[in-house]
This record gives sequence, structure tokens and C-alpha cells, in this order.
Amino acid sequence: MKKIEVLTDDCIGCGACVGIDPEHFEFNIDGYSIVKSEENLDSEALIDAIEACPIGIISFTKSPDSKNECSCENCKGCK
Repeated sequence: MKKIEVLTDDCIGCGACVGIDPEHFEFNIDGYSIVKSEENLDSEALIDAIEACPIGIISFTKSPDSKNECSCENCKGCK
């Protein structure tokens, strides 16, 4: 199963992901992006938010209990 990964320590807090896809992203107390939801991972807004990150710190990863079964077109880490 794929998961959303945000390298929050590298986040610059621009807000692109939160603005584009508030279903999946929100700001933490320090103003940096964190994952809010792992539901609906095939949404167009999620893909747009990942692609909009100016420093490329958002991606899909496999959860530790996952098998190599990902077949999404936009996957950056599951294949």
C-alpha cells in the first residue's frame, strides 16, 4: 500500500500543497506541511499538490507492510 511522505524537516512552508489539496495536507504548529489524510490517494488534487511542491519533498512511498503491487501512473516510490 502506498503512503504519502512529506519531508517536513525540509519544508519551506510555501503552502502550495495545502492550498491545492487541503484534504491531504495541513500545516503543523511550526507552519510546515504534514500529511492530514491517507484516504483517496488517487485524487487529481493530490497529484497536483505533489507536483506543485517547489522543492520536491512530497512523494509516495510504500508502507512497511506493503507488497510491490502498486500500479498507479504517478507513483514516485512504489514501483
